[in-house]
Amino acid sequence: MAETEARLADLATTAKVVAELAPAGGDPDLPETNTAYQAIVNAFNEHPGHVFRARELHELLGMPTDEASVNITRSRLGRLTRQGFLTQPGRGRYQKRT
Repeated sequence: MAETEARLADLATTAKVVAELAPAGGDPDLPETNTAYQAIVNAFNEHPGHVFRARELHELLGMPTDEASVNITRSRLGRLTRQGFLTQPGRGRYQKRT
């Protein structure tokens, strides 16, 4: 678990460095994607025992709650689950792995 958190922190730092070094006309989706992942990870770090649904997470983070946006977050939550950062205690529910 500590290894995964350290890896996520390293990735966030790398993304910030790349975003600063990239030309102004570079790919705008990369920083936004990393920011979204970081916001999700931060929410779970701030509420380690809480079980979230994707829509609840959007409401907590002030993100758009339209179905397309929530589905993208579901994909991100699935990836974080496969990477071992989150667990899925029920269908559509996600919690930080302890």
